[in-house]
This record gives sequence, structure tokens and C-alpha cells, in this order.
Amino acid sequence: MTRRGKSVGDWPAKSVWVGESLPPAKLHPAVRRWVETSRSRGPWGVAFSGGADSLALLLLLRAHWPGREIVALHFNHRLRGRESEADEKFCRRVCAGLGIRLRVGRWRGDHRGASEAEAREARHGFFAQEMKRLRSRALWLAHQQDDIAETILMRLARGSGTAGLAAPRPVHLTADGRVHLRPLLTLKKAELLAALRRAGATWREDSTNAREDFFRNRVRRVVLPAWAKAAGRDALAGAALARERLEEDDQALELWLETLAPLGRDRQLDLRMLTGMPRAIMRRALHRWLLAQRQPSDLSRQGFEILLAAVERGGPTRFSLGTRGFAVIRRGRLAFQPV
Repeated sequence: MTRRGKSVGDWPAKSVWVGESLPPAKLHPAVRRWVETSRSRGPWGVAFSGGADSLALLLLLRAHWPGREIVALHFNHRLRGRESEADEKFCRRVCAGLGIRLRVGRWRGDHRGASEAEAREARHGFFAQEMKRLRSRALWLAHQQDDIAETILMRLARGSGTAGLAAPRPVHLTADGRVHLRPLLTLKKAELLAALRRAGATWREDSTNAREDFFRNRVRRVVLPAWAKAAGRDALAGAALARERLEEDDQALELWLETLAPLGRDRQLDLRMLTGMPRAIMRRALHRWLLAQRQPSDLSRQGFEILLAAVERGGPTRFSLGTRGFAVIRRGRLAFQPV
């Protein structure tokens, strides 16, 4: 990363200036409602890379909720040599200037050539570990409106359904009881950069973002500009609105399935309760059934579709789930049969 902006200066003052440029009303309403109604009293964890987005988030949280304990979390992937070390030093200076505690994780070993997914998994593993140590539920993430369009385009390429296309969500409850908060989804990258520049704030720039090694970079640098130009309108705002609608549809389908409650405590799926239901409900029910099994399966996408067709028919079936067992349909119920 290379430095951008003016001299570092007074970080608390810059926090105030950024907060004035981007008042609370500009943040996502679902996140504001969570803050107003949440009874969580632990510190807030904030993912802080040192880049413009995460810096804007950190400054906004300090400006708008000054009495709240904030802990910045920085993960040094150690993939860019001196640049990675400079990122960490920058984060330490910013947090020291703001009076915010910083926890740093470092990726041990040689991970040259690691994929974007592997780096993300390592980073979020560090976040989860630190949140547990802090006894904190709330992790703040700096995804903004441009990220929504990028994510939708990437997930369309792999055939995601409503659950995948509704990401990134402003308020996302995780399986372990934590909550991920993304208040910047109502703001474009350009708005964040303008606010930082007005405040005279510096930030770090990841030099790998200028290359097209990763799928997201190719979407960001090539696909998204061409798509927005072809649209002839505010395509980023359109993608954000589509994400909101997809999340509404996804929540409705989840509630419908919960009302039916076809998955019993014995981890068997009562197919009779799904008779006549739309395929989308059956698909979700089968996903839940697979996740509920003690033995994870290595079922491929094609295999899932074959099993889904069998669930729709409801007749006697014995279908391999890989080396660990079988999916067995008998007497209107789907059960797991170990090898």
C-alpha cells in the first residue's frame, strides 16, 4: 500500500470532520436500528486494514458513538513484504492517535500464491478468535455500495440463489451468536473518499488492487465500469436496491420454511409436510437437512440436484453422500444412513 492524502495530523479532529460529512442518517437504517435496540454491552470489534473504507468506518464509529468501547482488529497477511508491515504500522499510529485499542494478528508460514478465499478465511478466523477473547458480539465491517455490485456479479457467475445474492447484509447474525454490522452499504466508495479528503485524512492503498490476479479485482476494474456505463444510470444504487429486495425475499422463504418445521429433532426430514410446496422451499429444506447431519457430506452441486429431484418425488431412495453414508427416503421421511 502507498500513502494517500495529507499529513496524518490530529486523528480525533479528523474523526469529527468525517462524522460531519457523513452524519448517522447516511448510515444503513438496519444498522442504526440494531444500535438503538441492542442490549449488547461488550466492546465493538472493527475490522481495520488501514485502507480507505475501514478507516472511514473507524472514524465514523468514534465520531457518532464516542462513549462506546471500540477495539480495532488488524490482520497482517504478510503477503506483500514491506507494504504489509507498513500497513500494520499505519494502523498502530491511527489507533494510538484515536485512543483506540488495537489487536493484531499475523498469518504464520509461507502463503505466497494463496487465493483470495484462503486469505479471507484466515482473516475471519482471526476476527472470530479475537471477538471470543473480547467477549464481544458485534463485529463492524467496512463493505460499501460498490462492494454490493461486485459481490452480486461474482455470485451470479457461480449460480447463487437469493441467500447468496442478498450478501453482504447490513446486519448478519452468525451461527455462533455474533453479529456482523455493515453501516456503509448506503454509501459509495467515492463518497467515503471525498469525506476522508475533506478531513485531510491519510490511508493505505493495496497495490495488488491495481492488478487483475483475483476475480474480484477483474470485476472491479473491468466489468463494473463497463456495466455501469452500459446501464446509463446509477447502477450501483440499483444493485443495492436489488440486494435489499433479495434479502426481503430470502427472509420470507426462511420464515415460510420455519413455519412448516419439517426437520425433526431426530434430524430426519418429513417430506409429507413439504408436499405441494414450491421447489424453493424444498431446496431450502434439503439444505437444512444436510447441515443438520453430524457427518458432513461431500455432495456436489449436481448430486444435490439429483437428491432434490428424489425428495420431490418422495419415493423410496438410497442415494450416496460420499464416503460417510447415504441419504435414505423411506415412508415419507429423509434420513441419514452411515456407512
